[in-house]
Amino acid sequence: MAIDEVGHLAFHMRPGRLLAAAVALIAALALLSGGTAAAAASTAPAVRQMITVTAKSYGSTYATLTAYRWTGRAWVRALGPWTARIGADGMARPHAKIEGDDLTPQGTYGFSFMFGVLPKPSGVTFSWYHAYSYDVWDDDPASARYNLWTDKRHAWPGRNPEPMHNVPAYDYAAVIAYNTARTPGLGSAIFLHVGTGSATGGCVSLPTAQLLSVLRWLRPADSPRITMAVVR
Repeated sequence: MAIDEVGHLAFHMRPGRLLAAAVALIAALALLSGGTAAAAASTAPAVRQMITVTAKSYGSTYATLTAYRWTGRAWVRALGPWTARIGADGMARPHAKIEGDDLTPQGTYGFSFMFGVLPKPSGVTFSWYHAYSYDVWDDDPASARYNLWTDKRHAWPGRNPEPMHNVPAYDYAAVIAYNTARTPGLGSAIFLHVGTGSATGGCVSLPTAQLLSVLRWLRPADSPRITMAVVR
């Protein structure tokens, strides 16, 4: 594993080692932020839910999604493995994700909130935004609201914003906390959403039933993370 910057990974390993690497990253980030080794060790289990999304090559538009939970003593599989779709151009190499490409970013990220065109499903515990026709995602690097959900009735959403009222892809979805610093040009609007039978614009997608299982399983109190990576 190579940690090339905080929150970004370059994985070249067997799939079975990916979960351990992702957990090691969480501990490493605690150290990078000024913690001690003991503090880092105690921080890692605070993340009690982990999703891995692994592609076999950079150009593949297919990946394997598996969810794991921390029992207090070990990580055990909770959901999957399932076939997911990722970006139409595959997985981005480290530092290579840019606005407007069709690449899924590598790295380990949290979840911000969930949303959908349809009502909040029973069992979902994350905050839920209902997507109306006036809701968009600002993906204009020159905009003050870059990489933010925007109600265009009340704020300028930049040029060519992405509609959130998108059926069926956004019937149900979770916002992956990518580029939360909103650095212009590094990419925006990375979601876990309903599959449409094709590759995505950089998001991760699953069939509806599988996605709903994931959305219901994720718990804010368990500090869930998602790791997206190429494994070899």
